[in-house]
Amino acid sequence: MIPLLILTLILLAAFVVLLLLPALSGQPWVPANENRIHRALEMAELRPGEVLYDLGSGDGRVLIAAARDFGARAVGVELSPLLCALAWIKVLSAGVGKHVQLQCGSYFNTKPGDADVVYIYLTSGNANRLREKLGGELKHGVRVVSVSADLEGWLPAEVDQEALIFLYTIPPNIN
Repeated sequence: MIPLLILTLILLAAFVVLLLLPALSGQPWVPANENRIHRALEMAELRPGEVLYDLGSGDGRVLIAAARDFGARAVGVELSPLLCALAWIKVLSAGVGKHVQLQCGSYFNTKPGDADVVYIYLTSGNANRLREKLGGELKHGVRVVSVSADLEGWLPAEVDQEALIFLYTIPPNIN
């Protein structure tokens, strides 16, 4: 009886940690609306064969839209192992597994050097912490599309005020 109780407590603790890990990092998971995702990818002018990075990819909905609807190769980076597993199930169910790669870990540790488009839907604090990394690591001409968070110090090339989507091009215009 005691070993079963211990095992149950260990599994419960592991489950709680896996759920809380993203929240403890300061970035809760808030899924984006499909229309907003499409608008962001249209603003970024994502084209077939291009590489899109979704930093904080959650359940994979941006990756699926990029691969299925725009013909892009999509790379998702997600901290939560549970969301990584859910995303992979959804990617396979959508039939776009050959065009999507998932990395389970922090987007601060990823190297998006081959990106043509970077999609972020982050809190303002995390988006602005990521700004320096993006400005230093992305190649000239990469489009960064940010949903909800304006990147401080960068002047957007385009803004959709209604959907609150900001588009930047590397190197960014600085204000």
